[in-house]
Amino acid sequence: MSDYIIETHDLTKRYGNQTSVSNLNIHVKKGRIYGLLGRNGAGKTTTMKMLLGLTAPTSGEVTIFGEPFHGNEKKILPRIGCLIESPGFYPNLTGTENLKIFAELRGLKNPRYIKGALELVNLPYRDKKLFSQYSLGMKQRLAIALAVMHDPELLILDEPINGLDPIGIAEVRDFIRELCDTRGKTILISSHILSEISLLADDVGIIDHGNLLEEESLKELEAKNAKYIHFCVSDAKKAAQIIATTFCSKDIQLADANNLYLYDTALPVARINRSFIEAGIDIQEAHLCEDTLEDYFKRITGGEGIA
Repeated sequence: MSDYIIETHDLTKRYGNQTSVSNLNIHVKKGRIYGLLGRNGAGKTTTMKMLLGLTAPTSGEVTIFGEPFHGNEKKILPRIGCLIESPGFYPNLTGTENLKIFAELRGLKNPRYIKGALELVNLPYRDKKLFSQYSLGMKQRLAIALAVMHDPELLILDEPINGLDPIGIAEVRDFIRELCDTRGKTILISSHILSEISLLADDVGIIDHGNLLEEESLKELEAKNAKYIHFCVSDAKKAAQIIATTFCSKDIQLADANNLYLYDTALPVARINRSFIEAGIDIQEAHLCEDTLEDYFKRITGGEGIA
């Protein structure tokens, strides 16, 4: 039996000639937090909607709890809690009254479900404040309370910290981590905030323009992309050819005509410099750099970083 709670197989969504998600293969392990990281418009929300059957894929398949999602929706969906965009809460009711309506629709008779969910997100039970009087952060907390109210095995949360102040972000991060570590929940969370994913996720999938560029554990990602040697030379293309042929390494990136990055840091830098000089290449810089996750994100997406 697979260790994955969620698997997608070449999941694709097209709107006319535009491809929102392209041949996506993600693997969410049981009892872990998977962070789907990407800029706004990268395809994160579309992916989550396909996982939940809110939009039909153009092609590809979704497997959840080891079963194909299509045809097993009634069996699978009650085991999932989700936050996709904003739920339709009634503005003239309190948070407790709103959750009570959803609880009745789900057949949850015991008030402890409502009280427990509100306590988890640090909202008062049986408060008199109407939903219309809630701040954006309080509205987001109530939406998360709705997602966890029926004690699901799997949580799918699309940008759950949107609208929260720094204290609220830390609180949400803590209880999401607690849901995974203490209660054994599997959680798929999307975000465009790299720093939050790096503090929260066990595994990371980087998505850009609908394509999954990388999928690894956070520890593997940090270790794999921690260091590189930056060469600033008179002819970067020629220097890269020397490294490839003389030192048998292709782990090189040409930044421009004068800068290249060598990710095989075990190679002898002094000998490489000597080879450059013998080939008539001038060297302005050659030094070891520490690559952050944001640097790595910019490198593989070929653009600016995210917050």
